[in-house]
Amino acid sequence: MYIVTGAAGFIGSALVWNLNQMGFTDIICVDQFRNGSKWKNLAGLKFTDFIQKEVFYDILEDPEYIKKVDGIFHLGACSSTTEKDMDFLCDNNYYFSQVCFKWCKEFGKKFIYASSAATYGEGENGFDDRTDSFELLPLNPYGYSKVLFDRWVSQQSKKPKVCAGLKFFNVFGPNEYHKTEMSSVVFKSFHKIKEEGKMQLFRSHRPDYKDGEQKRDFVYVKDITRWMIELMQMKEVDGLFNMGFGEARTWNDLTNAVFKSLNLEPKIEYIDIPEHIRDQYQYFTEANISKLKEVGLSEPQWPLEKAVEDYVVNYLSKESPYLR
Repeated sequence: MYIVTGAAGFIGSALVWNLNQMGFTDIICVDQFRNGSKWKNLAGLKFTDFIQKEVFYDILEDPEYIKKVDGIFHLGACSSTTEKDMDFLCDNNYYFSQVCFKWCKEFGKKFIYASSAATYGEGENGFDDRTDSFELLPLNPYGYSKVLFDRWVSQQSKKPKVCAGLKFFNVFGPNEYHKTEMSSVVFKSFHKIKEEGKMQLFRSHRPDYKDGEQKRDFVYVKDITRWMIELMQMKEVDGLFNMGFGEARTWNDLTNAVFKSLNLEPKIEYIDIPEHIRDQYQYFTEANISKLKEVGLSEPQWPLEKAVEDYVVNYLSKESPYLR
């Protein structure tokens, strides 16, 4: 049995789907349906029970769960990079994570949790998951809440035998629909192109980057969930791992792939980056995934164009776009 916190969210529900694809349904889903549409992410999936966060603390003391659970996939968090309430972020991304870690350590369970590429800040020290987390300078409160937990874990003298923190880069794919403003540019592009026949991207405010040529490491959620399961199946592993494709691509590349998947000629307009986020805007991210490969995880299987086509054709263009 596995516990998945944040199970109704984007990556959490995709993970439940991937486990189902492997024939695994003995899953405890932990989340809160505050957003009216999040329930749809789980509607077609199989799992043993759904538990709200408040009740979750109680089941951690239940001898039956202590006996049955093999590990926790801890994805429950506030994932908004624009959230400013540091106390709220600490409650959800730091203290809650400590509870899950301590339980896994005490009872010998495996622990895999979501860190973030936001911990790297502008990337002045690179995007290497071997970099000491105390050297990283996040650009926003969200990134700091994540690096705070990474630092705490690194200082623990005793850890679960499987203890992996995952630094997600720009993840996109099915079941992100409830994220509204935090959803991927693939999702936003699809709908804007369908409605207006064009897409808007942020222009560059730096002379060393042309408009739309800012780069990100875009990674498909199906690669992410496969790696998570591979880590959970290991007997022993410890550390932080970049979860990216390992190759930076431009926003123009991404948007052009959406147009191509819709069999349309690209039409892109460039707009100013809003001033309130301009100082926090990253112009380049690229995951070093050599450590991921060294521990035996599989190669990325979804290059950008292939991933965008799968997402657009097999999900976004369907009446029901959810993973089933």
